[in-house]
Amino acid sequence: MRIAINGYFLDQETTGSGQYVRHLLRALLAEDDAHHYEVMAPEGTTVAAQAQPRLRVSYLAKRWGNENLAKAWFEQATFPRACRQAGATLAHVPYFASPLWPTTPTVVTVHDLIPLLLPAYRGDLRVRAYMRLVALAARRADAILTDSLAAKRDIVRLLRVPEGRVRVTYLAAEAHYRPEPDPAAAVEVRARYGLPEHYVLYLGGYDQRRNVGTLLRAFAELVRRLELPDESPCLALAGGLPAVDSDFTPDPRRLLRELGLEARVRCIGRVREEDKPALYRAADLFVFPSSYEGFGLPPLEAMACGTPVVAAEATSLPEIVGSGGVLVRTTDVGAWAEAMLSLWRDETRRRALAAAALEQAARFSWRRTAHQTLQVYHEVITRRVPRI
Repeated sequence: MRIAINGYFLDQETTGSGQYVRHLLRALLAEDDAHHYEVMAPEGTTVAAQAQPRLRVSYLAKRWGNENLAKAWFEQATFPRACRQAGATLAHVPYFASPLWPTTPTVVTVHDLIPLLLPAYRGDLRVRAYMRLVALAARRADAILTDSLAAKRDIVRLLRVPEGRVRVTYLAAEAHYRPEPDPAAAVEVRARYGLPEHYVLYLGGYDQRRNVGTLLRAFAELVRRLELPDESPCLALAGGLPAVDSDFTPDPRRLLRELGLEARVRCIGRVREEDKPALYRAADLFVFPSSYEGFGLPPLEAMACGTPVVAAEATSLPEIVGSGGVLVRTTDVGAWAEAMLSLWRDETRRRALAAAALEQAARFSWRRTAHQTLQVYHEVITRRVPRI
């Protein structure tokens, strides 16, 4: 079987779609020794996959002009035409943009439906038109992969596709996210980002759905409730800060000033990929208040490092965190403060939760993801996935 993979995001390692295609491809090659893979990427792509006997990377001419139109043309014309010319047995588009008129049996991965579900993310008329196009195209795909049961429910409901044509293939943390007691590494990463010995960590974005405002208000309540000022923890906010303070991307520094938290919260900005495991491991707690996630990789990475997690009881997060963390009502400031406070004061409970986190994280692996993906490939080729 010759499998063609859309490699539009192949070299975009900081995007979720870029990380997904690289990790999945690596796992497929390790798990499967029978099939050949051809990644088809636009000209100018910086290779992020090494050529191997069963892997070929092809570069397809990209239409010049407006970047958005060029991307749509690659997805809807260039890629399906190349699949037909290459004699591909199956095409896999690893993000929400499969061809409206596929030339080969097609699998598409839809990580989430944020632009269709959340009004603030719907964009202008061009974005809405594009989303209508890819939504219709996804309905015509032979199978849809997604990252969680929560995302599957959204896809079945909003895209109006049969439940049997949507398959959940959970993602996973990379292998280097693991517990590794190394005091020197902890000291080094804290020094690099200006953090004290004990801190609570948030790593993620600052757009509306991330719900960072609830976290900061809860943290302010936690500080007020501690009996001694010296007991107060530091909160580290990791991730690129908004360029513009707006309703869509509220700048946390404004709220920090309003809450009087400047001395207790460190905005450490973007974190180098190689520093993330040590940053997770050195934290006493990891907090993730997001109100919508198709999967939610940061909590899983933290759990894989053995760090206790407090996360929002929303969308996919209960599936990912499970019994390996504490789940809190998404916008309940008091509940967030209480969860953080009880764990901060109880080292025994933190250790027990860290052990549960490791057990939960072990349930996710890229090998399993690859195995489940291969099953869907074979079902599509043998027409066992119903197209109704």
